[in-house]
Amino acid sequence: MKKVLSIFARIIAAMLLILILVVGVTSVSPIYDFRPPKAFSGPDIFNPYRDLDSTKSWKRALFHTHTRVKGPFPPNECPMWPQETYDSLKNYGYDIVTFSNHNEITVHPFDTALQVNVYEHGYSPFKFHKLVFGADRVKHFDPLLPLLGSQKQFELDYLGKGSDFIQMNHPYRTIGTCREHMEDLSGYEIMELDTGISTENEYWDWALSAGHYSFGLANDDLHHPERTWCIAVRCNFLNTASGRYEDIKQTLLSGDYYAMRVPDYGAGDWKEKHRGNSNLPYVKDIGLDGETIYMSLSEAADSIRVTGQDHRTLSVSRDCDSIRYTMAPDDPYARLTAYFPQGEVIYSNPFARYDSSLTDSPMDNAPQKINVLLTVLYNLLVLLICGGALWALVKLFKRR
Repeated sequence: MKKVLSIFARIIAAMLLILILVVGVTSVSPIYDFRPPKAFSGPDIFNPYRDLDSTKSWKRALFHTHTRVKGPFPPNECPMWPQETYDSLKNYGYDIVTFSNHNEITVHPFDTALQVNVYEHGYSPFKFHKLVFGADRVKHFDPLLPLLGSQKQFELDYLGKGSDFIQMNHPYRTIGTCREHMEDLSGYEIMELDTGISTENEYWDWALSAGHYSFGLANDDLHHPERTWCIAVRCNFLNTASGRYEDIKQTLLSGDYYAMRVPDYGAGDWKEKHRGNSNLPYVKDIGLDGETIYMSLSEAADSIRVTGQDHRTLSVSRDCDSIRYTMAPDDPYARLTAYFPQGEVIYSNPFARYDSSLTDSPMDNAPQKINVLLTVLYNLLVLLICGGALWALVKLFKRR
């Protein structure tokens, strides 16, 4: 019995040491001196809808979609193959569907002209995941325990090389997401919205208030098309010419779109769900008139809210189908949210102050500064921990 317990104890010890070794190896990172938070400022207001073209129809799109994949555990992403998943979404009026399986670029099921190279990066149980657009290959390095803001920034920098743009996924469900990190991180162009039970998107405001401009997309993060409460509950409407990648890329990087939460109409009644999705409220017009932002809707909302710096409510209009808000000189940015009687919610992209004579937009993805001394000391500590774990592991297996 003693021998059995001894073997069991050694196995547990070996597993712990291997875990420490893996965590240590994947924790290698620069240490950054992050730029201090700085609110948007300047004589001009950035209008994400400046290129709104009435000749282009609004196209309903979903970018965070999982499917069944080949491998030893086929249903690990979704029980349906790409074609089945696409067909399910098409029935709800989606015009654009991209497949973002974990650490795999999925081929479009029937039309190579509609291929979008996008994948969800991340193995960590902390769920610091990103959508990587426009990459030719998958990058696999990922800190197992990304506790530091510097580790997260290193990932964003690492993924940014060799890709077109990055979406930061589901901050609500990312363990360790805090205001300090959102105020520090840069290197992404899109924030995923409304991924929890809240429609507040305060983590987006933390980043925006610190001067990190990004556009917003809302996605199902679809794994179960067979469940009414999982499919067609979030979407985006793009003012784009087509579903081809070059058109999608141009639109996503210009901001000419809005995001939307959609209720689970019928709560299990598929017929009612389809009916509700065929009659969604929509944005008729949105833009900037001088210093005034405006939006008009296809039907009356319970309320339309203007949100600004530090997640403050700047203005609210009730029982209306339009709003106009004149940005004050001390308003760094403003975004619009419309709440409808049946539970639909529309989110606009932010209008933000900047100097158009210096830059094309308020988005600033200049590299963060690396602290060389702290980087050396931190990685030496990681090396010592890994070396100690490896030494203990070797000693453990050498013991009789």
